[in-house]
Amino acid sequence: MESSMTDLRGIAEHFALPAAVTSVEPLGNGNVNDTFRVETAGGQRFVLQRLNTHVFPRPELVMANIVALNRHVAGRGAPSGPQRERWELPEAIPLRAEAAESHGEPGGQAFQLEVPSGVWRLISHVDQATTHDTVLSLDHAAELGRGLGTFHRLIHDLPCAQLADTLEGFHITPAYLASYERVRANLQSSSPERRFDADERHCIAFVEQRRDLAGVLEQAKAAGVLQLRPIHGDPKVNNVMLDATSGRAVALVDLDTVKPGLVHYDIGDCLRSGCNPAGEECRDLDAVVFDLDRCRAILDGYLDQARGFLTPPDFDHLYVAGRLISFELGLRFFTDHLAGNRYFKVSHPRHNLERALVQFRLTESIEAQEPAIRAVIEELR
Repeated sequence: MESSMTDLRGIAEHFALPAAVTSVEPLGNGNVNDTFRVETAGGQRFVLQRLNTHVFPRPELVMANIVALNRHVAGRGAPSGPQRERWELPEAIPLRAEAAESHGEPGGQAFQLEVPSGVWRLISHVDQATTHDTVLSLDHAAELGRGLGTFHRLIHDLPCAQLADTLEGFHITPAYLASYERVRANLQSSSPERRFDADERHCIAFVEQRRDLAGVLEQAKAAGVLQLRPIHGDPKVNNVMLDATSGRAVALVDLDTVKPGLVHYDIGDCLRSGCNPAGEECRDLDAVVFDLDRCRAILDGYLDQARGFLTPPDFDHLYVAGRLISFELGLRFFTDHLAGNRYFKVSHPRHNLERALVQFRLTESIEAQEPAIRAVIEELR
């Protein structure tokens, strides 16, 4: 990060803050954006971020989606049920009027600042809340599901035409399969002497055996069985914030991946992230398992908020959603390994291969428990 804290303070002061900036400090360890916490003289906190324009080449569309979400949700209720009075949606803070005018928005609002150091935005901070990288308990698992369910309940009727697709192809599994095939073909043609090791051969066989799985949700969408709705895109464990006192879900953060899609991609990713106690970076494949109790807790929490808008076909496709997204992420990791680790950050050359093996093992665990998982879904529906 080449910008000094003095420069960052100046950047933050371009936005419509309620008081002067008193400090700017690094926040979190995200893999995409550079993130800082801004403190003001009035005690309010905000989150300043430099957007990664390689991942999001149209940052103005990312910000427009966040604004559209907030406009739609404004005035709607918090999570239903006792002691669920708190729910927050991160809000985009506009530039000050004179800054907006200098950015070509006279009389209007702009939500991103473009300067030589990059594209910056300021969003509200979720105070008195915590987040965790792994699920700590079944109660935590239920709150993970409840947080996603609340988010979906509040935005499910937002017309998709009001949202931009800022990541075309994201969570479209057939497209990832096609990319994998291109990368593998290019590798074999450019390096005919390349020999796949045992782990790579296992992954190749695993993908080949499940080719027909890739299109199951997209085919249901094309047939009109499943409907397009707004989705979060990345509802993993550490994107659901919990009240620091009660432990209840109070926010779903990291809204850059919001776009039109199938809620099944979100539900499947939530299950994939929350039901593997070993985590994505595990090297002991024997420890990788899809935990059925966590699955039940997550789905129960989700349905506590989202049951009202789900259709019978939505329920029919819940099992395959968890199986598909685990397979999809493994496919993406393996493709990136074959391509030379160009997308995901790695700490060693086989890192993405190891990640792929974890996701494929998780897929196998889901498959082995299909009757039990389907029974949980039927019990809860």
